[in-house]
Amino acid sequence: MPGPIRLGVAPIAWSNNDMLELGGETSLETCLKEERKAGFSGTETGVKFPMDPKVLGPILKKHKLALISGWFSGELLNSTVKAEQKRMMAQIDTYKALGAPCYVYAETTGTVQNRMDAPLSSRPRLAEADFPAYGRKLTELAEWMADYGVPMTYHHHMGTIVETQREIDLLMRHTGKAVGLLLDTGHLTFAGGDVAETTRKHGRRINHVHCKDLRWDLLRQVRQQDMSFLKGVLEGVFTVPGDGFIDFHAFARTLFDIGYEGWVVVEAEQDPAKAPAYEYALMGRRHLTSAFEAAGYEITG
Repeated sequence: MPGPIRLGVAPIAWSNNDMLELGGETSLETCLKEERKAGFSGTETGVKFPMDPKVLGPILKKHKLALISGWFSGELLNSTVKAEQKRMMAQIDTYKALGAPCYVYAETTGTVQNRMDAPLSSRPRLAEADFPAYGRKLTELAEWMADYGVPMTYHHHMGTIVETQREIDLLMRHTGKAVGLLLDTGHLTFAGGDVAETTRKHGRRINHVHCKDLRWDLLRQVRQQDMSFLKGVLEGVFTVPGDGFIDFHAFARTLFDIGYEGWVVVEAEQDPAKAPAYEYALMGRRHLTSAFEAAGYEITG
């Protein structure tokens, strides 16, 4: 029987990293206050978070929030491990100092996720024959991170070289166990993958979970019109658990079956003017609480 889980949230619903006009007027203070009010015990970092642990630590303590993790835009594909380590140092030092259990790494070389004019079909692709070499470099980086005390959790993401279920399988096959997997329900479903199958197959490697939902009609529209990722976000393709078509009760049971324990994070890129961040975060937390308690989990924090 797995241990307890903790429910956290990503601040991207309050202030978007790639479209600064979304939530641009929302202060970090408002974000953290509303995250805690919605019932979360931890937060990931975002565009408005200071990366000095002496500054960020007291801010999080004031709001009684733990630092869970946060995004890093990786460039390892066309770089060296040493160069990547140098780029990561300031952020990883902050995470280590504040006790973050993992570090979200996504390969963003050539990504179209942050380009309004680039359809998702134009994303970069890595040939199957090139996965072993990339996997060796990624494993070396992840082993260094583990030794440093902040393990890697790799984020498969729309618009990047690891988007589909097949690409996740290739990444896991050609990397060592130090490369953890961030299982994101929204991105995997968006890419046409099977969340339950991927969760069962790579359960031992999953060390972080993002729960986002999708609106079916808008997902179909985004696919049919081959929209850009950002255009899809603006149209409202993503939402929080309980407001779309993904079965989170089934997902919670699958996580329970594989013995997952740790953080489960509500994350949904939306326009806060259309989907008020606090209201939707509360909706997502309530839905996940119901789903995970029904699956047999204890929720702490």
